[in-house]
Amino acid sequence: MTLTDAGPLVALIDADEPDHQLCRMVAERLPLPWLTTWPAFTEAMYLVSRAGGRRGRDALWKLVLSRRLEIADLSRPTLERSSVLMTKYADLPMDLADATLVALAEERGDRRVFTLDSDFRVYRLHGRHRLEIVPG
Repeated sequence: MTLTDAGPLVALIDADEPDHQLCRMVAERLPLPWLTTWPAFTEAMYLVSRAGGRRGRDALWKLVLSRRLEIADLSRPTLERSSVLMTKYADLPMDLADATLVALAEERGDRRVFTLDSDFRVYRLHGRHRLEIVPG
């Protein structure tokens, strides 16, 4: 599965976003379903609601309800690891959405992240392995 950050979700829905076309092209190549976390989904929902109102919000919900996007349940160890990661990367700073995505990647052994956030180039799985960033 491809872990998915808030940025591409917003860009896919909001045609006024600078990365809209890029994210559409990438999305066509990525196998479904994509996977996100509640913090990343919440961030995306806030941003699309602010930019596109009800239409944006409905479009994001449609991704979930159509099962193209799944929202992961976070285990206790993943939550604990998220806390550790936020402390480790406090100088960036790492936000909750990023922390849960990296912790989930570690737990599941998934390395591919659909993101527009350059911080993911700094993060390391288990402190040593790079993530596969799309778009690259």
